[in-house]
Amino acid sequence: MSDLTANAKDLAAGLLDSPQMARRWAHVQGVGQRATELTRTVVPADRDLLVAAAWLHDVGYAPDLVDTGLHSLDGARYLRRNGYPLRLVGLVAHHTCARIEAAERGLADQLAVFPLEEGPLMDALVTADLTVGPRGQRLELAERIEEILHRYPPQSPVHRAIQRAEPLLKAHVRRTLGRLDADEQPAP
Repeated sequence: MSDLTANAKDLAAGLLDSPQMARRWAHVQGVGQRATELTRTVVPADRDLLVAAAWLHDVGYAPDLVDTGLHSLDGARYLRRNGYPLRLVGLVAHHTCARIEAAERGLADQLAVFPLEEGPLMDALVTADLTVGPRGQRLELAERIEEILHRYPPQSPVHRAIQRAEPLLKAHVRRTLGRLDADEQPAP
């Protein structure tokens, strides 16, 4: 485990490993594990970054960090203040189509200050997040989307954002699973 990943895991545990955050912490642990499984879908130089981002993606839910109510923004701001690498901060800021929820909340301009990364790295982070449920259990994408929509009422910005982002989220996961399948195919 790299220093960056170990530090990310320790920070996430320090912020989320509490009785109050038990479900969130279980989810984050599952996402960290899933990201580790998906490292084959990104270039070797990005593998530690993927796993570190998975461990940190939900730190903005920690009670002491909540400011705007958009966990990706709150987490990214905390990480930026504490000197984390800009690419990592951007991944946390924009994971799982956060820009759509930011627009729902009137926070798009605030989120836009963080770099938006597209490509295999973001695809894998989104896939890790959307194939792990709230108790750390593995879920199919459709199950995870349904779980989120059920957990948040229709008037919630999270519910509306997930509905709007669904085609994009499906594309992230489809691309990652395609890369994973291609990696597992025997050479001709």
